[in-house]
Amino acid sequence: MTTMTTQYTHEPAFLTGDEYSIPTFSLLGPDGQLYPGAQAPELERDQARRIYRSMLATRILDERMLAAQRQGRLSFYMQCTGEEAAVIGAAAALDDADMIMAQYREQGALVYRGFSFDEFMNQLFGNELDYGKGRQMPVHYGSRKLHYMTISSPLATQIPQATGYAYGQKLAGDGQCTLTFFGEGAASEGDFHAALNMAAVHEVPVIFFCRNNGYAISTPAVEQFAADGIAPRAFGYRMHVIRVDGNDILAVYQATQKARRIAVENNKPVLIEAMTYRSAAHSSSDDPSGYRLKKEEEEWREKDPVLRMKNWMLNQSWWSEEEEKQLQESLRQEVLETMKRAQKRPAPALDTLVSDVYAEITPALQRQFDQLKTHIRKYPDAYPRGAQSLDPDVSVSTIDQGES
Repeated sequence: MTTMTTQYTHEPAFLTGDEYSIPTFSLLGPDGQLYPGAQAPELERDQARRIYRSMLATRILDERMLAAQRQGRLSFYMQCTGEEAAVIGAAAALDDADMIMAQYREQGALVYRGFSFDEFMNQLFGNELDYGKGRQMPVHYGSRKLHYMTISSPLATQIPQATGYAYGQKLAGDGQCTLTFFGEGAASEGDFHAALNMAAVHEVPVIFFCRNNGYAISTPAVEQFAADGIAPRAFGYRMHVIRVDGNDILAVYQATQKARRIAVENNKPVLIEAMTYRSAAHSSSDDPSGYRLKKEEEEWREKDPVLRMKNWMLNQSWWSEEEEKQLQESLRQEVLETMKRAQKRPAPALDTLVSDVYAEITPALQRQFDQLKTHIRKYPDAYPRGAQSLDPDVSVSTIDQGES
C-alpha cells in the first residue's frame, strides 16, 4: 500500500512545480537522421514499411475526404494531418489485442490495424454496411475485431472508460492493456482527473496518451493552463510519465513500448504527452487562419512526421522514391474507387433505427416508429433514402446515389 511521505519543516516554503523539469524524448531529427548518441529502437524492416504505409495511407485518406466534404459529398470530416507519428507510432507499439479508445483524430491507428478503406467509407457515408448503421456522424469509427472502441462525440468520456476497461483487463490477467488517446484540450475536462486518479489508486494497465497539438479548437495551449504542459500532472497521481516528440515516429514507438511494459508487467498506469501540431483545421467546420499565423504552420511543416520517417527509411535503404510514387498513386486511386462504391450503397434499412434498441420493441417505441413511417410516406421527397428504404420501388426525385 502506498503511503504519503511526511517531511517536516519549520519555515513556510511554498512550491510551484518549477522545481521539476520534464525533458522531451526524441531520437529522429527533422531531416530523418538520428541525433548524435541516439539509438533507434529495434524495428524490423517489414514493420517499418507497414508503419510508413499506414502514415501515407492516412495522409492521403484525409486529403481526399476533406476534398469530398468540400464537394458536398460528406457533411463533416476531421483530419489526422501532422499527428500521424503520434497516433500510428503508439498503435504500432501495442499488442494487436490491446484496446484502443480514441478521441476522434486517430484513424491512423485503425489503418495500421487493418481497417480497410471500404470500412472507412461505409462509416463516413452511413450506408447499409456501416457497423454503426448510420446512427453516428462521420469519423466515429469502431471495430470490435480490431479492438478499437467506437468513438463518441462528448469530449474526454473515453478517458475514465479506459480506466474501467483496463481494470477489467487486470482482473482477466491476459496480459493486455488499454491505450486512450485525447488532446490537451480534453485534459481540461474533469473526466481526465477522475480517470488518472482512479487508475493510480487501483493500479490498472492503462496508457493515457495526450496529443498536445497546441490548440483546443481555436484556444492555444497558453490560454488553457499555466503549468508546463500536461505531463507534470502525473506527479499529482504518483504516475509514470514521459514527454515525447510527437512528430518523431521512432521516439513515440519506443516510449509507448516501454509504457506498455510498465502497464502490463507492473499493473501501473502511464501518462505520455506527445508534443505535436495539428497541421490541418480542427475539423471541416473550422478555419484556423482566424487564430494562428501562417508562419507558425510553415515552421511545423518542416517537422512533418511523414517526411521525417520517409527520409529515415531512405537512409536505411528500406524505401525508394519509385516506391513512394507508386504507393501514392495506388492509394489515391483506391480511395477514389472505394468512395464511389460507398456512395452508391443504399442507406441502412429504416427499421434498424429501432431493431436492436431493446430485445423486444416496446409498444411506445413501435407507435413512434409507425408515426415516422407515415410521415416519411407523406413527404417522400424530403426523406428520399428513408422513403426508398420503406418502399424500394418508390419514385423520389431527390434521391442522390452519389453519381456526381
